[in-house]
Amino acid sequence: MQIKKETTVTLKKLELPSRFLQREVRVDFFMPPAFQEMTEVSLLLINDGQNMEELGLAGILSGLYRQNAIRPVLCVGIYCGDDRKNEYGTAFVADYKGRGAKAALYTQFILEELLPFIHTQTGITSFKEKSFTGFSLGGLSALDIVWNHPKEFVKAGVFSGSFWWRSKGLDEGYVESTDRIMHARIREGSYYPWLKFFFETGTLDETEDRNNNGIIDCIDDTIGLIEELEHKGYKRHSDIEYLEMKDGRHDVATWAIAMPVFLKWGWGK
Repeated sequence: MQIKKETTVTLKKLELPSRFLQREVRVDFFMPPAFQEMTEVSLLLINDGQNMEELGLAGILSGLYRQNAIRPVLCVGIYCGDDRKNEYGTAFVADYKGRGAKAALYTQFILEELLPFIHTQTGITSFKEKSFTGFSLGGLSALDIVWNHPKEFVKAGVFSGSFWWRSKGLDEGYVESTDRIMHARIREGSYYPWLKFFFETGTLDETEDRNNNGIIDCIDDTIGLIEELEHKGYKRHSDIEYLEMKDGRHDVATWAIAMPVFLKWGWGK
């Protein structure tokens, strides 16, 4: 008798109190098939976990497992709070409007509360590897946390990243080459050869073009960030993957199309 291999993801909804964020944080565990029997599994943290049902993550993962296309990865969707624009951002410096003021606290929540919680809930003492991804401002947050904690994470995924995040307003003497915060963080950082990066943008992500070069800001800022990584020593294709989606928008529907590409890039067989 042939035994049918289980390929369906199990969804587990949980909450944990955070003293750093002063709120209850909802998290969804998307557990690989036969999770309890696994001896080796990776971890992927996902900002804006409240959007994962709309994105269809459980179905996307189940389909990839059914195709035997990816290795086991526990995905943990982290629901944002009401103060999203302050919890997400860059930990070492707020933007020119003071947004991102709680980003350092959010980082502490991830490292000191969420990761131990995941270990306790799963019984896994050590993951094969840990990665972080997010969308828009959540993507900026994910990259910032990975970049600042390279001994903890190995991959960052950013969909329609808010890399316009700047230290000066456009009417306050803003200089493109110095005032984009995440670009400066990369420039000032070190080279960690094990880090890998995935970026997605859509050609209809927005219409803004602040430097009037004919390229929308989301694409311009993402390519600029990739160039900073290249100057640091990372290489396209081997270390950096860039997906530019024709007619892709700044929305969940576009990110749902890009998600399987990201998952196969990061954990493909």
